[in-house]
Amino acid sequence: MTIVISCGVLLAFALVAFCVIKWWGLRVVGVTPVPLFTFIAILFTSGLDVGLIMFPLGEFPVYADTETAPEYGFTNPLAIEFGFWGFLIWAFYFLTSFYFCVVEPRVKFFAIPAVKILNNIVIVGTCAFTASLFLVYLPSYIPEIGDGESVVATFYVIVFCVILAAAYSSTDIKFVKVLSVGSTILFAALIALLWAYAGIGLGEMGGTMSLIGGYFANLHKFVTPINAYHEFYLFWWFAWSIMIGQFTARFVGGLRTQYLLLALLVIPSIPLAVWFTILYYYSSNDISTVGLLNGAMIIVGITFVINSLDSLIRLYSDNLSITTERFGKLPYIAGNVAVLFTLTLLFQSQWLQIQWIGAVVVAIYLACLAFILITKRREVAEIQASPPENKLDYTKISAAH
Repeated sequence: MTIVISCGVLLAFALVAFCVIKWWGLRVVGVTPVPLFTFIAILFTSGLDVGLIMFPLGEFPVYADTETAPEYGFTNPLAIEFGFWGFLIWAFYFLTSFYFCVVEPRVKFFAIPAVKILNNIVIVGTCAFTASLFLVYLPSYIPEIGDGESVVATFYVIVFCVILAAAYSSTDIKFVKVLSVGSTILFAALIALLWAYAGIGLGEMGGTMSLIGGYFANLHKFVTPINAYHEFYLFWWFAWSIMIGQFTARFVGGLRTQYLLLALLVIPSIPLAVWFTILYYYSSNDISTVGLLNGAMIIVGITFVINSLDSLIRLYSDNLSITTERFGKLPYIAGNVAVLFTLTLLFQSQWLQIQWIGAVVVAIYLACLAFILITKRREVAEIQASPPENKLDYTKISAAH
């Protein structure tokens, strides 16, 4: 599997370079364009999930234990955490957003029946994996329920309600803007709360954040897997990449190719850097988050999960023509909840693994490239602009459903 993901990552970065060089200056406009802040909010909250909130405090000690895991010894734990979530890895989302906005309308690879089915299996599976992560990590963030380790009935009810909320919100695209901007604001508020609670001074904040420089000094080490755990992360990012690209491509608001890449690499990385810096300060100084802070993190985590599931449910439902207009709102919601909750339980029991889904996505990348080279090379070579039907009109989202 290491060879599979290594080849996939190198191929993705090569394609990013190709797209930027060939279509430098091309204005990228989606079907339902939105302003930059809204677009980044949609991408940030849809393209990240509850792991961003729940993983780091448990991971920092692992990255610091270089006796057990000497492969982490080349830099500090904060740099490693940032490297697993920030900057370079967001190039995957640039590639897929650009492809679905500019190239796919001319190629129609994902309209091929077999590809369409496989793509939607990936989307549904990743949806369930997101919910299963939330379920697995809930006990440690709400130790007041159960023994702090086991998944008890209450946690299943919480996850069921989260899936239900996401299925409901997916019935109208107008919820996307509200959820995404709202999640971004809540995340910013959570950062401010943790910062104030710990009383971190600007000097301490700056000194801690400077450790992220260890990532940029060792950027090449993050391209291919450092170990099995990093490999899991890369497969996870691949599993998300095509889906998030499909979903967010419709919202790209007229940025030129090079600026779109720059925006995706830099803008989301800033709040990530601040967030990880604060959590690392908590970890390094043994500051507990039990109580109010854990509750706040759970609330933000829930909004992230609802946001992510909303975007993915909407995506596969549209792809498969499973719409409220066709089936009615109640059957639409009930069907999505039943499927996702069942798959969530399968992931939670380890019957399914995200690495399998990531490997399928790598295969889809390769198949798409081969399809273009064999049958659509001329059409792609002649692309000089976004599809003409995509107009830069920010009012479209208000009229969309």
